[in-house]
Amino acid sequence: MQIGSSSFYDISSSYTIKLNDKEILVVEDDPISKEKAQHTKEQKEKKTQEKKDKESKNKSNPANLNEDEKRIVKELTARDNEVKAHEAAHQAASGGMAGAASYTYEQGPDGKMYAVGGEVPISMQAGATPQEMIANARKVAAAALAPGDPSSQDYSVASSARVMEMKAQQQLTKEKQEELQGKETYKKVGITL
Repeated sequence: MQIGSSSFYDISSSYTIKLNDKEILVVEDDPISKEKAQHTKEQKEKKTQEKKDKESKNKSNPANLNEDEKRIVKELTARDNEVKAHEAAHQAASGGMAGAASYTYEQGPDGKMYAVGGEVPISMQAGATPQEMIANARKVAAAALAPGDPSSQDYSVASSARVMEMKAQQQLTKEKQEELQGKETYKKVGITL
């Protein structure tokens, strides 16, 4: 066997060695083997993607779902509508005190995402006066109980708002009593306000 300056020797499926013009051994990637390997990899990826697309297409078509899967999709659709309506009711009744709704999703057998839970943050602002506090507490309670089917969390928020309303009402009553007592004291002394 004669070794020349452009001789190639296959040492594996993707590498070759050769002698360069200074007769030094050089290990290089074999471009032909590398190209074949890349082509094979691309074909496998293409087949895998086609299979996934076909499965997805079959599942997204309701006719391709079995009876249990159709029942699950129907239940998830109903739950999705219920959750979104519930959170929309909170937002509508909040008087601008509610933030954006956030949802918890579940993927159905058809590949679609369905809302199965949600929440709307409501922040109650402290009023500068007892009257403002009472008005804000009433808005929060109304927003919490706005849906036709309030959750236990909704009742808890409404209850907390009612407690805040009662405290503000007590403060208002106390201020009115102090005002009346002050006027009565001035009457006794003979000063008219």
